[in-house]
Amino acid sequence: MNVWAKMITALRGGVNEAGEAIVDSQALRILDQELRDASDELRQSKDSLAAIIAREKLAAEKAGQVKEKIEEHEGYALKALEKNDTALAHEIATKIADLEVQLKTHEDSGAGYGRSASELRSAIQAAERDIQRMKQQIDTVKATDSVQRAQAAVSERHSGSNSKLRTAMDSLERIKERQELRSAQMSAAKELAEETGDHSLENRLEKAGIKPHGRSADEVLERLKKRSEA
Repeated sequence: MNVWAKMITALRGGVNEAGEAIVDSQALRILDQELRDASDELRQSKDSLAAIIAREKLAAEKAGQVKEKIEEHEGYALKALEKNDTALAHEIATKIADLEVQLKTHEDSGAGYGRSASELRSAIQAAERDIQRMKQQIDTVKATDSVQRAQAAVSERHSGSNSKLRTAMDSLERIKERQELRSAQMSAAKELAEETGDHSLENRLEKAGIKPHGRSADEVLERLKKRSEA
């Protein structure tokens, strides 16, 4: 295979993959549309079944009416025979024969409608089962897709939060280090001031007994009491 043929094959493969990706991304929408189409066809089939059942009933009604006419004319024929009116009896018999042909036609039509209704009813029941299974599968696919998208969002958010948390912890450690350093600097400055200042000298003099320390409140109060008693 030459280079151009390989390039064309690669392009065709890329187009095919892109097409499959588009179809996969629209799979749920396609399934929903197919389900709506199947439901519409099922409603049309039910309408057709209702029409066939109506024709079956109409054929049965007509057959019943013809039977009544046949029974009625048979009674007329018997009465004509009782009166020895052979010509009238023959004419009535001809009418009965025509009615029997009509009866056969209506009965055959009714039987045909009945068979069609039975077959269509079975097909509708099978289609309803298929549609119900399709609905269940679509609901399952949608639920699974929702769960997976939620899991992906949580995973992505968790990954991002972990990164942010690590950054925040690093910042917190740096702040704590700066605070500890500042506290140490302040403590060192205080010690240095005490070592070099007048306050430090007075403390050392008091400790050496060279300079008396300040009077306490009890001593002041005792002095005031003596003054008041004098």
